[in-house]
Amino acid sequence: MTSIQDLLAQKAALEKQIAEAQRAARTDAIAKVKALMAEYGLTAADLAGKAPTAPKAEGSKKVAAKYRDPASGQAWTGRGLKPKWLQAALASGKQLSDFAL
Repeated sequence: MTSIQDLLAQKAALEKQIAEAQRAARTDAIAKVKALMAEYGLTAADLAGKAPTAPKAEGSKKVAAKYRDPASGQAWTGRGLKPKWLQAALASGKQLSDFAL
């Protein structure tokens, strides 16, 4: 019959073999990934899933405000949805031209 010490020694030897096999498999996987990256011209950013950003168009600037609330100082460029302060003012009977700059 096998003693406990013999079984523990076998267990330690198997764990060492498992760790070595995992290390070798990892090394092979890394080599394959590097080869594929080189073949397709990929970068680490590509692997992270970050999409390349398009360069800003030349001359793109921040749009100046066209409307301002004199009470609060909040402004709106006239693009997109009307802000709540403007919607409330228009609902109370004021005109858009009342807020024009």
